[in-house]
Amino acid sequence: MQVNPRGAARVRRLLPVVVAVFALMLAGCSLAQKGADAVKDASKSDTARAKVGDCINVLKGSMIDSKTEPVDCASEKAVYKVARVFDAKADCSSDYTSYEETLNGGTTAFLCLAPNFKQDSCYHESMLTGYQFADCASSDASFRVLARVDGQSDENLCGEDADSVITLADPKTTFCLGKPQG
Repeated sequence: MQVNPRGAARVRRLLPVVVAVFALMLAGCSLAQKGADAVKDASKSDTARAKVGDCINVLKGSMIDSKTEPVDCASEKAVYKVARVFDAKADCSSDYTSYEETLNGGTTAFLCLAPNFKQDSCYHESMLTGYQFADCASSDASFRVLARVDGQSDENLCGEDADSVITLADPKTTFCLGKPQG
């Protein structure tokens, strides 16, 4: 068998072009997917675009039209921390509060939110709308966080001053709650 030196040279010259075309095709597919994701995310609120570990403040609680915003987790207004994120409705554990955002009758985001209460801060609690930050001197305040224990989920960690206890399994956290004033 004899090799044509001109044919081999032609293949060597074409090989970089073939590789470049293939790379552009892959990049085009990736950019198209990113573009589709960007369009999908554009219809979501800032809260719905939150990722696991981000924190949320509830400005106005409502069963139908809550007003929320992402905030720095160190803020006393960071009432919730995002524990799970889904594109469709999912079950959250009993430790979490569910957040669902819909558009045109379809779910665009579904978040499972864990309480992120700060020690010595007060909150308003509603069966219908969940938790909101509240000034401790306000009549809206339902409870004060007497103690927050990270890394342990044990209601026995709270002393006699606690009126109630909230424990989280993941992340393990214990909140000892008392009267807002006093």
